[in-house]
Amino acid sequence: MYFWYKLLTYLFYPLAPFYLFLRKIRNKEDSVRYKEKLSKINIPRDNGFLIWFHVASVGEAMSILPLIDRCLMEDKIKNILITSISLSSGKILKKKYSNDSKVIHQFLPLDVPIYTNKFLNHWNPNLAIFIDSEIWPNLIWQINKKKIPLLLVNARITEKSFLRWKLVINFAREIFGKFDSCIASNIQSEKFLKILGAKNIINYGNLKFSNIKNDTNKKLDTNFLDKINNRKIWCAASTHPNEEILCGNLHLKVKEKYKSLLTIIIPRHIDRVNKIKNDLERLNLKIVLSSTLDRLNSNTDILLVDSYGEALKFYNISKCVFMGKSLVKSLIKDSGQNPIEPAKLGCKIFHGPNVSNFVEIYEYLKTLNITKRINNSDELSLSLVEEFKKDKAKDNGMAKIIENYGQNIFNNVILELKKYI
Repeated sequence: MYFWYKLLTYLFYPLAPFYLFLRKIRNKEDSVRYKEKLSKINIPRDNGFLIWFHVASVGEAMSILPLIDRCLMEDKIKNILITSISLSSGKILKKKYSNDSKVIHQFLPLDVPIYTNKFLNHWNPNLAIFIDSEIWPNLIWQINKKKIPLLLVNARITEKSFLRWKLVINFAREIFGKFDSCIASNIQSEKFLKILGAKNIINYGNLKFSNIKNDTNKKLDTNFLDKINNRKIWCAASTHPNEEILCGNLHLKVKEKYKSLLTIIIPRHIDRVNKIKNDLERLNLKIVLSSTLDRLNSNTDILLVDSYGEALKFYNISKCVFMGKSLVKSLIKDSGQNPIEPAKLGCKIFHGPNVSNFVEIYEYLKTLNITKRINNSDELSLSLVEEFKKDKAKDNGMAKIIENYGQNIFNNVILELKKYI
């Protein structure tokens, strides 16, 4: 099976530059740095121990920040290479480490042997760590051939992904068997990894619990904070199509009870912002984009977030958060979004019945009475009204419990990594 996969990627090789160019003109790639995906590298590899982390997108990038910060403290590690795929993750990582010469960000090359081999020959990492569910057969094959230790950290194999791999089970076992160690993020992933042929599987829990809590209030403009000081605020996060309209109608319903209501909507994909804005305006709602916060006033109904990496500071001012991708029936086999960040900031979390990607996380948070399942917009509106009635401060005690739980996971993961450093 690997022979055919490799052959297909070789056939794709002549088309790769054209494919990326088309993505660039559609604003799906960095206008200059997209060439890194063709292994055009302009940064030299310094001498010394280099640890390489690979993530796909924003969520995975944010989850490894504590690991990166810890690795920066290790004297043996001279450089940290972080690769990612999505444009948004690239922007966040470059901004985060722009002043740290020890950290290098690159976009991962396409999984074509010519590109991946050139990439590995240039960087020659001493340790490779893939995060979550990033599986690239050619790259993994070559890492193994070069005898570079390879770990899969916070491994997450969804049922949908598992069923796809099961169709090519022998191929899967060839690939997953090349990881030196797999640190699973939950029991389901641990079970699936065993079937798919992974070895040295450990399950400490989801590393996303270990993100460091920051005082994000300071990042919001004080004039803005003054404007919203006396308003009832809730947030709908990582929303998908149809959920924004649901939130707009819900806003109108709850506003009958609380005139000062402010709804914050954070779409999972901000390239949909203009459409969302137009759809909500048809409901006669007054919309302000987060990039123009100065326009917000007492008449604003919806604050629509139109940039990545901003969620934390809006969670910090919201009493309640609805997590998206949980009421969309068409996504039931790949449903749910990660609720850890708002939970750690003391928010009450509401979610729909479809959370297949994060079942164990929701179950843990439910034991702390932080989450509540709702089945439709009517239930959500009633729940919001009940929460606003209580008019009590966020539960920072629960946030501390989650933080300690995450720290334990983090410490265990670090101990595993140190075996290879």
